[in-house]
Amino acid sequence: MAEYLASIYGTEKDKVNCSFYFKIGACRHGERCSRKHVKPSFSQTLLIANMYKNPAHDPNVHLTESQLQDDFDLFYEDIFCELAKFGEVEEMVVCDNVGDHLVGNVYCQYRLEESAGNAVANLNNRFYAGRPLYAELSPVTDFREACCRQHEISECNRGGFCNFMHLKHPSRALRRELYEGQRLDIREKRREEMRREEEERRPRDREYQHDRADFKSPIECAERNQEFKQEY
Repeated sequence: MAEYLASIYGTEKDKVNCSFYFKIGACRHGERCSRKHVKPSFSQTLLIANMYKNPAHDPNVHLTESQLQDDFDLFYEDIFCELAKFGEVEEMVVCDNVGDHLVGNVYCQYRLEESAGNAVANLNNRFYAGRPLYAELSPVTDFREACCRQHEISECNRGGFCNFMHLKHPSRALRRELYEGQRLDIREKRREEMRREEEERRPRDREYQHDRADFKSPIECAERNQEFKQEY
């Protein structure tokens, strides 16, 4: 029985836990959902709810597709660089849905759970564009499972109100630049750590060598004892 419950946990067959919350970290029913939303104590993924304000959703704003992409690229770069301060980012995605539970959601998956925890603790004391940030650890582990496959091929008939993620993508050049920059930054930090460790090790090595200089080997000790006996 335990094996069966474990096998259906977080799926549509699970009558206790909400499958949408498990896969997407958000549910259109919110706290009124008839199934449990089990919030993780530890996770590599964090969610910042309703963070991105897409100008395309504002009827009073009239921008071209190119201008909309430029606006989003600036937002994506700004947030990526800030979140990368807490640790290595494996993936960052932004929802373009219009449903209240998904609109503007930013998800960031780190390499380490500790990084996600530190980011959540820090971000909940911050503001962005004049609005307070609401960050929490998310159960999402696989963005491919959370995304709407029909939307990726432009065939979703639910539009922005779909309950699966409709992602807004940064330009390829920006994405490549950000992740490459992160990789180089991490490599430089590791080199710096190795240099510091080497500098800390040198005084210890000199002290060890100094101690070794006063140490007599067993042969030297035996010869010295023999000389001592002969003298007396």
